Parts: sequence; C-alpha cells; structure tokens
Amino acid sequence: MALRIGVVGAGQMGRYHIERLAGSVPDAEVVAVSDVYVEGARQVADAVGARAYSDGHELVADDRVEAVLIASPGPTHEEFTLACLAADKPVLCEKPLAPTIDACLRVLEAEAAKPRRLIQVGFMRRYDDGFRALKSATDAGRVGRPLLLHCRHRNADVPPGFTSDMMITDSVVHDIDVTRWLLGQEIVAATVFKARPSSLAPEGLQDPQMVMMETSDGVLVDVESFVTCKFGYDIRYELVGETGTLALGEHAGVQVRAEGGHHGPIPADYRERFGAAYQNELQEWVAGVLKGEVTGPSAWDGYATTAVAEAAVASQTKGDRVAVELVDRPALYG
Repeated sequence: MALRIGVVGAGQMGRYHIERLAGSVPDAEVVAVSDVYVEGARQVADAVGARAYSDGHELVADDRVEAVLIASPGPTHEEFTLACLAADKPVLCEKPLAPTIDACLRVLEAEAAKPRRLIQVGFMRRYDDGFRALKSATDAGRVGRPLLLHCRHRNADVPPGFTSDMMITDSVVHDIDVTRWLLGQEIVAATVFKARPSSLAPEGLQDPQMVMMETSDGVLVDVESFVTCKFGYDIRYELVGETGTLALGEHAGVQVRAEGGHHGPIPADYRERFGAAYQNELQEWVAGVLKGEVTGPSAWDGYATTAVAEAAVASQTKGDRVAVELVDRPALYG
C-alpha cells in the first residue's frame, strides 16, 4: 500500500520532489499539493492526479494525506511543521528546520513531548553514496582520530537577490550538518573570514568566504564558500586523521588523463551532483514512515545546524569568533 503524501510548496524544490515521488518511488503517492500561487500548485497537482490547495494548513488537514513534505520558503517551515505535529503526521521538512534558533526550539519542544519522532530534516548529503562511504571509513578508524576537515562548496552562480548571509544559511548549512554527522561531535564555535571579493560576483555579495569551525573534541573544520565560481558545482571534502587522509568529491564521473592534460566532467548544479542522494532520501523516508518510524536527520539536527549558522552569520558582522551554545538535548533524540 502506497504512502499518501501531501507536498507544501510547488516551487523548484517542491516540483523536484514531486517528480521523484510520483515517478520513481514505488511506495509513494502524491495526493495533494499546496502553494500560495495556487495556479502553480494546480499545474503540478493535475500532472500527478492530486488535489491543489492555496493554503498548506488545508493540505495538512486533508484526511487523505498521511505524511507531508515541506518545500516552501524557510520562514514558513515552523508553522507547517507544527501543524503536522498537531495532526500527528510524519513530515520531511527541507532545510532549514526553521531559520532562527527560537523557531527551531519551539518545534523541538513540540516534538519532544511526543512519544516518537515525526520530523525528518532534508539534509540529503547523508544519503549520498560517497558521503556514506566517507562516514563508514571515518567510523572504522581507517585514518585514526580525525584532526582536521577541509570542505569546499562552490556554485557556478546564484539567483538574483542572493545575499552574503545566505552563503551561510543556504550553502554552508550543508557542511555544518555533514561535519556534525561525520564526526559525531557538536560544533562549539564559528569564525568567518572574508576573502578578496570576486570581480564576477554580483555587486554587494561578499564572495568567497571562509568559515572556520571548532568541534567539541577539538577538530578544526574549514569551509570555503564560493558561490560564483562560474565553472560548475564543485563539492570537495578531505578528512585528515592521525595516520592518513580520506578524500571525497574532487571530481565527478570518469576522469581522463591524456595528451598532457587531465579532463573530466564537473556537475552543473546540485540536482546533477546529488540526484541519487535525493532519491535515496525519499525512498528511505517513505519506507520508514510505512514501518512507523522516522530515522533520518532529526529536529535536533535541524536546531543545532541553525544555531551554528546563526553564529557564523554573527561572525560575518562582528569579524571575530562566535561561540555556539545549545540547550540540553531532549531524551527523544538520544
């Protein structure tokens, strides 16, 4: 029996998820779509045989909807996630869980009062085969205790209106989550360094930036955020341990060394690089909900990541190190 899913948000990300749920996740059925631009919701809904709503709360209240995927703008995530909790419906919420610490804590408090988890946050890199292999090798101690982690997050370009703080909240947020998940440690401080701005970046965008993070066990993590690199979508990681290094993502696909050169494809965007990860994420979320369990990135992960992102944005303004302080972890999250 298929899981009947409602999708809140019919923009680029919402449509991307709907196409996958309807076309390549066998145990999923999209039965409702909502968007404030109701015509857009209706177009997408008609294509998959679903109902269309202009209000996400109406979608959550629909008795046919058994689970909800939230892909609306970040500032709406808190209200729709809380609505799902009130209706006891499992929810996969795209990052961020909420854009502020206070909003995340309200969600955390509401879910922590439940007997089981209902929220999963869309940190899809955890579902990428390469990142999973990196995590497995790290946990197995292949290179000894981790000492340093180098992260590179490069986009060819960004849409109009993209701001310097969005480089943290929309891009580096993935590296924050990967760091916590990969190392099994919380991040205790963040410092942002502003590089010489690229002449090709939109006016007013401080691009690139370097984010230095410190973990609870003393691992230093540096993240290069360069969102107008022009040449493609380039994600790289290198973990330095006591006895060796683990590297991931320097190049994608088959690499050719010939005629005195090194040639290989570079993904154009996140959909090309992480398409399989999104697929894995959706399939595993649907399978888990059908079994009555939600095991992916939790509301605690969403809260902790937002807390680090807020500290990094504060460091952008203050120009120095900003400590990250977290509340005590509720028992629901282990």
